Amino acid sequence: MGRYDNNKKTFSLLVLLLAFFYAIQIISLSNYPTEIKIPTGENKNLEVLFPFSLIALNNEDTVVQSIYNESSSGGFKKTYKIDGIDVGEAKFELKFLGLIPVKKLDVNVVNRQYLVPGGNAIGVKLNTKGVLVVAVTDVIGVDGKRYNPARDAGIKNGDSILEIDNIKVKDASHVVELLNKIQDREIEIVIERNKIRYETKVKPIKSMQDNCYRMGIWVRDKTAGIGTLTFYDEESKVFGALGHGITDIDTGNLLNVEYGKIMNAKISNIQQGKKGNPGEIKGIFYETENTLGEILKNSSYGIYGIIESESFKTNGIKPIPIGFKEEVKEGKAYILATIEGNNVEKFEIEILKAQSQQFPSQKSMIIKVKDKRLLQKTGGIVQGMSGSPIIQDGKLIGAITHVFVNDPTKGYGIYIEWMLDQAKFSNDLGGKLVNSIKR
Repeated sequence: MGRYDNNKKTFSLLVLLLAFFYAIQIISLSNYPTEIKIPTGENKNLEVLFPFSLIALNNEDTVVQSIYNESSSGGFKKTYKIDGIDVGEAKFELKFLGLIPVKKLDVNVVNRQYLVPGGNAIGVKLNTKGVLVVAVTDVIGVDGKRYNPARDAGIKNGDSILEIDNIKVKDASHVVELLNKIQDREIEIVIERNKIRYETKVKPIKSMQDNCYRMGIWVRDKTAGIGTLTFYDEESKVFGALGHGITDIDTGNLLNVEYGKIMNAKISNIQQGKKGNPGEIKGIFYETENTLGEILKNSSYGIYGIIESESFKTNGIKPIPIGFKEEVKEGKAYILATIEGNNVEKFEIEILKAQSQQFPSQKSMIIKVKDKRLLQKTGGIVQGMSGSPIIQDGKLIGAITHVFVNDPTKGYGIYIEWMLDQAKFSNDLGGKLVNSIKR
């Protein structure tokens, strides 16, 4: 009985170990991306342990070819080599014992795009669509009583006022002009909130302060600042910059762009970043002289538009291939940025962590500045460096987006794929960017 019990315990232990081993393998398989990109003419290797296997769901020979090679360790490990033959999509499935589905994989074969990396300091000026409400306040009428017409009409901070009595609002002074022309008659207001249009009615109040008619709102119609160009596509003339959107300083809302432009900028001063106090690059740009192009979109993942100026200089930098998010790895990389005058320079960084992401995020990578000169000059990442392109192994993989407030030597970066997703479309750009970025 003793020997039987020992054998039983040994067998049970082996079963537990095998169960644990395959449970770990299933967890690792669950972390496989649901989508894999392979450039045409290149290949991707996937390692799978027995008893899992990778099965093509259809005949995919026109798009990819997949083969596996058993390793020398008794065939427990299979390395699947998937070759990208032509642009298209192939579907695979990871299966347990060749029978039980565990994970589906979409393999997209794409042309690897080439872009000119930026690093140029740019001046950015945006005019909002209509006017942005930054505060709702009381109005003291000529009768001495307090009124709040905007609040009573349901208008909130962050709303954009697009029309007043069927007249398109141009800017803040236009609002004052319209209200004083209409005076105390009830008016129709069209606002936009979270990209949805609403209609409401407001009756302006004559203010005791200046005898002008008011709704009880403070508004903003434009903003300007310094940022960094991320990429430029020579064929389509499309550019991307910043890596994050431009938001209103008071409401935190993404500014709704009516018109915007980027200009050449020259760095004039740098405020060093310190723990708890992010630094800032200050620059000079002249609206009438150095306009480079038009901003057509302000998104959460950067600003995009068309560079129209024939005088735009790429600083002698030739287009380089983009790197897909699956290719980004921890280790050495560098950024391009401007910290003196208008000279684009290369600075060493380290990628501390590359996130596995299926959906767009401004925080795809954690990076650390290693370049001694940049640390001495700026203290690390400072405001104005947002959009600085990140390059690893000769590929443009992303852009700087944020700095760690408590450690300016560290910050976040966004994958270039997320930026390109924003630049390849759309109906809301008047068709100007439709199909201009090809994937």
